[in-house]
Amino acid sequence: MNLAGQVALVTGAGSPDGIGFASARALVADGAAVVLCSTTDRIHDRARELVAVGGNVVGVVADLMEPGSAERVVDQALQVADRLDICVNNAGMIAVGGDPTDTLAHRLTDEQWSDAIHRNLTTCFAVTRAALAAMRAGGYGRIVNVASTSGPVQAFVGDAGYHAAKAGMHGFTRAVALEYAADGITVNAVAPGWIATSSQTIHEQGAGVLTPLGRSGTPVEVAAAVRFLADPSASYITGQLLVVDGGNSLPEDRSWRA
Repeated sequence: MNLAGQVALVTGAGSPDGIGFASARALVADGAAVVLCSTTDRIHDRARELVAVGGNVVGVVADLMEPGSAERVVDQALQVADRLDICVNNAGMIAVGGDPTDTLAHRLTDEQWSDAIHRNLTTCFAVTRAALAAMRAGGYGRIVNVASTSGPVQAFVGDAGYHAAKAGMHGFTRAVALEYAADGITVNAVAPGWIATSSQTIHEQGAGVLTPLGRSGTPVEVAAAVRFLADPSASYITGQLLVVDGGNSLPEDRSWRA
């Protein structure tokens, strides 16, 4: 229970089998009080699940794309114990409604581009900016941004905006890590590959089978990486990208299984 007394904020935690909720569950298991955030009322169901196992958990409905929402969510976290120690930026999705745009760059509209950047990168910036003030006051903080292998290390065809946003999260992570290291705040990112959540498509399931480990990862496996970077003992790790993809980004020769 080495997170006892700490307060964590986890965004994008509404799905019962998503990375956000798995991360929150890991933090609660080690004693942290957790504020969960999602765009729908289902976040209250997730909070009740964690309260039922003894967690000190509050659910907050907020659309982080709306101005002022990030500040409101962080204020809610501060009401728990007047501190914020851990911030997990997991909010974001591949496109409006969660579906890939499947649009090549020369046909990508201004709206599609703006939505991808705003949904995945600007929300991360807004929550981080709000969290930093509280963390600086306490002289301690762990910020973990959930990016993706798509953008920072790989790409697929049809959604350049999403790739740009997730790659931007990596750059943002490195910049903020450098700027706030002297304040006792570490900032790192996790890059999941193919992960078996309820939003995973049949095609993505097939892609998971083709990874070196021969399967998609689980939200719990990604949450383990988040939990590691959120730990007080991870005090000399900052500005890094931890890839959790079953080795999918390793093969140069894709016929290596033959």
